[in-house]
Amino acid sequence: MRLFLLLPALLLSLLVSACQTRPSPPATGTIVPRTLEFEGRSHRYAVFVPAATHQQGPLPVVLSLHGSGERGSDGHAQTTAGLGPYLRRNADAFPALVVMPQVAQGEEWTGANSRMALAALDAASAEFSGDPARTYATGMSMGGYGTWEVALLAPHRFAALVPVCAGVLAPRAVRPTLYVTPVADAPNPHAALVQRLRPLPVWMFHGARDDLVLPHDTRRVYELARQAGADFRYTEYPEGNHNAWDATYADPAMWEWLFAQRLP
Repeated sequence: MRLFLLLPALLLSLLVSACQTRPSPPATGTIVPRTLEFEGRSHRYAVFVPAATHQQGPLPVVLSLHGSGERGSDGHAQTTAGLGPYLRRNADAFPALVVMPQVAQGEEWTGANSRMALAALDAASAEFSGDPARTYATGMSMGGYGTWEVALLAPHRFAALVPVCAGVLAPRAVRPTLYVTPVADAPNPHAALVQRLRPLPVWMFHGARDDLVLPHDTRRVYELARQAGADFRYTEYPEGNHNAWDATYADPAMWEWLFAQRLP
């Protein structure tokens, strides 16, 4: 009899405990910190997780690579420019995971760092149910170069690319380490890039007045892609300087196009 009388209280206690240990999904999108142990180094990265209303199945995933000014080891600076501010302004509406790794000071998106970016992409996709058929890469400036880097490293990983104010060759003498390394030794690096990424849909963006990464590399890639019949698009902002990313990430047509792309 005592056990019978205690049973309702026991069930209520278990119910309260379950409610406490199973927090409801967030009502709005949020950026969460993560750490990756990779090739003997610890890397902090960030992941934008969309609001619960968008989590009805596997999520599209965007790998977002930052520019030179966001390098560091705090795991946060890369969320303060480019795509990060757009996500914060549109936290309720943005429907995809966004993985934002970070490169250390003085380093580029080359070698181990491009492999680290792909490892962070894999880790976040596994944790938050990313859709392997709808995985994309974008980046701005140095991260635009990085977009080419990761795509050349794993071309079958991505359904589409959006490089912003990117180049292929080193843009200035003071930055000799900033170039797309997998095609650097080719007789024609621009043509080699197009040939190797020809199956991928690409939409490039650049400011016509960019004086840090001049638009001639992007124009050359687009012309060669057009001649090769590749699905490369190009938008050039006539009055735009180096910051082409704010206009690009605020463009609904770009996102509509990107999320329509998928791997077979």
